[in-house]
Order: sequence, then C-alpha cells, then structure tokens
Amino acid sequence: MSKIISIKLTKFGPNSGPFDIYDQFGNVIAKGVTKKTLINGISYTVDDSVTLIELISIGECKLEKRKFIIVITQQEFFETKPKEIATGCTWRHLTNATIYNTFYGNIAPYIIEYPFAYTYQDEILQNVKDYTKVYKYFNHSEGVPSNYNKIEVNDAWFNKAILYNGQQCTGLLELVPKPLHNLSQYLSYPKYNVDSKTITYTKSDNFYQYNTFWSVLQNKTTPMFERSCDNLSIDKVLVQANMDYSTRSFKKEPLRAKELKVRHILDDRSDVNVVSQFIITPSQISYK
Repeated sequence: MSKIISIKLTKFGPNSGPFDIYDQFGNVIAKGVTKKTLINGISYTVDDSVTLIELISIGECKLEKRKFIIVITQQEFFETKPKEIATGCTWRHLTNATIYNTFYGNIAPYIIEYPFAYTYQDEILQNVKDYTKVYKYFNHSEGVPSNYNKIEVNDAWFNKAILYNGQQCTGLLELVPKPLHNLSQYLSYPKYNVDSKTITYTKSDNFYQYNTFWSVLQNKTTPMFERSCDNLSIDKVLVQANMDYSTRSFKKEPLRAKELKVRHILDDRSDVNVVSQFIITPSQISYK
C-alpha cells in the first residue's frame, strides 16, 4: 500500500538547499529538490509504512532535519507562511589551524588580481614573476595557527591564472609545478584542454614564474567576462565560448597593450596559507 505526503518548508536559511529527501529506512524519495520548490510545497507517493522524513541540505550550508509525518488540514497546509531565519548555519573560525579557505565544508576560491599600467608605448608581456610565500601549518595543541608549527613549501601555489587587457585574454591557464628530472613529462606541456590550457610554473630565487601564454580571445567585439550567478564574492567569470584553446603553431598573439591585469586563483585546496607580497611582469617595448 502507498500514500501521498506533502512537504513544505516553514523555516529556512538564506544558504540552505538544494535538498535530498529520504524516509526512515534510507530510501530516496527525491534528490536535488530546490528550496523554492519546498517553500511552495510538493507532494510525493511513499510506502504506507513511512512515518518519518529526513531532509538533507546538500549545498554550501550542510544541514539535516528529521520530522515525523503528521496529519493537518489542507487549509493549515496552504496557510502556513514560510519564514527565513539567519541562524540555521553558523561557522566557527580558527578551530583548525591546518585549513584556510574552507567554509561550511566547501573550498572557497582565493582570488587576487594585479593591475599594471605602462607609459607611452605599448609593451609585450614576457613572463610573470610572483613573490609569494606559501606556508603549510601543522596541528597545534591550542587549535590556533602558530609561527613555530609551519614550513614554507615550494610545490604549492595558485592553480589558475588569467591574464588580460582591454582586447586580449589568455583564457584560463591551469598552473602545475614543473616536473623535476623528467624531461619527457615536461615536454608534454602545454596541454590543451576543452576549456583551459595547462602550463608549468617554477620557483627560483623565491619567485614563482611562468610563461607559455598568448591571447586566445576569438571575438574582440563580444565580452570576455560575464557576471557569476553562483557566488556573489566572485566578481566575474570567463566567457569560455569566446576562447579558443586549440593548438597554434604560428598564430600566437602576445599580450601587447598599455595595460595588463594578472588574476591568480587558488580553488583546488585549502591546506596551505598563501601570503601574497608583490608581483612583477617583465616586458619589452613594442615598436610599430
């Protein structure tokens, strides 16, 4: 035998949802149900033996709620007013000294962008040299970072970069450490992906350095960036449809302008502390 149950959110947090719904036996009733759908109310057919429902928020704010099925009238169901509350998900800082850009169990990207302005003549960018220190901390008995429980590492840094000016863009550059003592592996770079290009970086004289980039912008009459709808903390994202990451033997357009912006991103790990200090972009004057 089966029965129909109706589920409606009466209280919810601003970052809650989407939701997975289970019964008390662990059977899936629905997956990926949006917060808006549950605010309006939705019905499901379940087994007659089901007496308890579990809602699990699978978004940034992890939350689980278990409720027994009760009988109410249709009028009570539709007159129930949902209410947004801001106490459903809290985050305590500095409880783990070994992680940094992790919030609510998710890695939040660390993004820093440097602007450069040249004078008079256009200049061609040759490479990027970044003086950044990357620390890895170890567990401390007091649960807070300690200057004595850390090491400076050479094989961790930003994992993505975007270089651009008003009419040129390198697209998404995925950064990986240069393979050591492995020439065949090193010669496999750059790697051309569907929506990015993978290049290597090195650390020498305390500078992180990389090159092997050129403009991959296809159409200069359409935007290279668009607004992000996923996270209000991210100001913009690439329009990948306007980028061409295919292999180029000869048509490699260097970044040439009176301005330059270097955007570095770390979004694949949170176990290192990146301390950005200063960056230089060696270039040469472009005569025309």
